[in-house]
Amino acid sequence: MPRIVSLIASATEIVCALGFEEQLVGRSHECDYPPSVRRLPVCTAPKLNIHASSAEIDRAVRSLVEQALAVYEVNAELLERLEPDLIVTQSHCEVCAVSLRDVERAVCQWLSRCPKIVSLKPDALADVWHSIEQVALALDAYDRGSELIERLQARMQAIAQQCQSHVTRPRVACIEWVDPLMAAGNWVPELVELAHGENLFGIAGKHAPTMTWEQLRVSDPDVVILMPCGYDLERTARELPILEDKDGWNNMKATRTGKVFVTDGNQYFNRPGPRLVESLEILAEILHPTSFPPTHQGIGWQCSASLRHAD
Repeated sequence: MPRIVSLIASATEIVCALGFEEQLVGRSHECDYPPSVRRLPVCTAPKLNIHASSAEIDRAVRSLVEQALAVYEVNAELLERLEPDLIVTQSHCEVCAVSLRDVERAVCQWLSRCPKIVSLKPDALADVWHSIEQVALALDAYDRGSELIERLQARMQAIAQQCQSHVTRPRVACIEWVDPLMAAGNWVPELVELAHGENLFGIAGKHAPTMTWEQLRVSDPDVVILMPCGYDLERTARELPILEDKDGWNNMKATRTGKVFVTDGNQYFNRPGPRLVESLEILAEILHPTSFPPTHQGIGWQCSASLRHAD
């Protein structure tokens, strides 16, 4: 059986969903689902302070990228000791996870092994299905991959059909970073459309665009959903005051009607893997609460009004 190292969290979830968790021998520092994978050796580390403020993290990332430097480090010595037959990485984003370039540099230091490297590039929802197919093919498990894709697509279609029964179509602003402001792109606009919402910012298949506070304020969305990349529910909630201090925040429709939500973007919306189905469920629960019970409330999402009450 192949020895697998996954250097991207979504790929780890794909490998496990395909039934190959026991073949995983190493992971990235961000791979934490399913929880059982945390037992595995960690092969990567960030080069920046992940506990810094959003603005500081943004500046640090931009500085590294502008200098053509990697945002993450790969432990080449550990990789060699693990002797993987397959390494899964990504070429979607230099910021999101270890890149193909980083892995190739590490592998070039090896003298004894030449593992297969599969690089995923999910820019849109169709690419996510292709990523599952890529991993399945690399593991000689094409049928498993096809079955998994069909199952996930069927679940999404069922959710979408239920959402489409609603007459109202809320205007939604999905925020992927708060300071500076960025809208969610890639597959998120597609998920909003499937949930029968009107996506106001971000284009399907394109990276997260920057935006101004004035653009957000003037658009006056019905719903604002925060899903910062890499942030859990608690960290996202701590980002809210940055927006609440903006001039005009309290006058927006979403704020007045209590339709501002925080989510665990790290576990759901930012991971192009099997749990994008759960991400769609979260959107459905937020946008159409009369039809979808709050199954993920308190875990995947929370209303900002309830956070204030909790304080």
